[in-house]
Amino acid sequence: MQLFLIAFQQPIPFGISAAIVTLMLGIVLRSAMTAEGGATWVRKITNPNAKYLFAFLFIGWAVVFGIGLQLVPHTGANSPYGGIGLIALFSGFFIMMGFLWAVIGE
Repeated sequence: MQLFLIAFQQPIPFGISAAIVTLMLGIVLRSAMTAEGGATWVRKITNPNAKYLFAFLFIGWAVVFGIGLQLVPHTGANSPYGGIGLIALFSGFFIMMGFLWAVIGE
């Protein structure tokens, strides 16, 4: 019941989060509707050497989140470090999908 009342209990944070979600959905929709290979940064990550870029990104991700999260105290999922872990989960997924796409797409 508390989840359904959050919009009325805290309207400003709810509105900010709704705006961020709307922005993310707009970005995803626009990227799905555009043709491939338009911008300069797209050409840089879609060339055959992109596998090296994603390999270095993955190594950096593993060092930052693998070693970095071991240095902070673990107090449970409701701590600020749970948010960092969630960011690590999503960023690692997208880096690995980019790496697989660069290697297989060659």
